[in-house]
Amino acid sequence: MDEQRKKAEPPMGFVEFAQKYSTEEACREKLFEVRQANGMKCPHCGGEAFYHLKTRGTFQCKKCRYQMSLTVGTVMEGTHLKLQKWFWAIYLAATDKRGYSATGLMKQLHVGYKTAWYLLQRIREAMSRREERYTLCGIIEFDGAYFGCPKSGGKRGRGTAKTKGLVAVSKDEAGKPKFLKLLVVPNLKGKTIKKFAEKNFVEGAQVETDACRSYRKALEEKFLHEWQVFDANAEMLNWLHTVISNVKAALQGTYHGLDGKYLQRYFDEISYRFNRRHMERDIFDHLLSATTLAAPLTLAELKG
Repeated sequence: MDEQRKKAEPPMGFVEFAQKYSTEEACREKLFEVRQANGMKCPHCGGEAFYHLKTRGTFQCKKCRYQMSLTVGTVMEGTHLKLQKWFWAIYLAATDKRGYSATGLMKQLHVGYKTAWYLLQRIREAMSRREERYTLCGIIEFDGAYFGCPKSGGKRGRGTAKTKGLVAVSKDEAGKPKFLKLLVVPNLKGKTIKKFAEKNFVEGAQVETDACRSYRKALEEKFLHEWQVFDANAEMLNWLHTVISNVKAALQGTYHGLDGKYLQRYFDEISYRFNRRHMERDIFDHLLSATTLAAPLTLAELKG
């Protein structure tokens, strides 16, 4: 009954969100609640009980009296931004189906471009860590694709873009899409495909592909592999190709094309929202929790 009620509730809108987290204190209380639920521990002694020192905006361990910021040990560690701006960035990244660019976030939060870019990359890091935990099962549509933009004056079509990716979509009993996996790869050879499938598919899953030879040997050992010669007029791999088209449109429309260096983070962002598209009411809470569970990410590590 509770699950049905949650599904019927509309997602949290801008006005409701702004009212709920209108102060730094409200944001601190929410972050503390989330961190406690995830098992927050004192980095000094391992204690799990804390006092909230509201006048300092910090928390003190009841066991050893060590004082710590709520952002320690999270992707927000070392931030100079107010929690309100972090909360807005997390909300926008979670709820905007098209995704948010650094330029767009810069205008919304009134921060510099570098700050907005770094903030988004750290949120995407949290998304990536969550997406790594899950595998696909049941019936899976699978194919490789090329992402990015053709060079100026270059031809369009398969093979002209810079970055190669593997795309997999699992389906429910009615044949509708459930979950998505996207991975940047160096090539579309059988060895690469086999490695991806063994890591991301449950053994014995039914995998549907076109007749590409590199798929056959890579999938025949541990999966039920069904393949057909591709027919653009048939419904073969219909959901997969719809997803690929949508991903390309998002990359071009929101992010204006990308090279391969940061593409995996954008893939993970797209997958994160797609895989939680039926959790609209709670998606902010899910992503806020993810940011507290992901390890700190320095600018040097990000650019590394």
